[in-house]
Amino acid sequence: MTIDILYFAWVREAIGQGSERVDPPTGVTTVAGLVDWLAARGGGYATAFADRDRLRAAVDQAFVALDTPIAGAREIALFPPVTGG
Repeated sequence: MTIDILYFAWVREAIGQGSERVDPPTGVTTVAGLVDWLAARGGGYATAFADRDRLRAAVDQAFVALDTPIAGAREIALFPPVTGG
């Protein structure tokens, strides 16, 4: 399953890119599992995903909890908490 991943704000800065296409292993079934798999790459990924409390996600442009399944997802965005004003 190929998924487009979008990174925003300090997540993008830590990783060093705004997006990428990934093909996670079959055992990765939730957004949290995807984040764990990405963090295991080390470097900027480990830095960006070290504190899950500072991370939000959207699957196919809908805000979701990190325990949301990713089956059938085309796009997942990872970003810091959004504030309004």
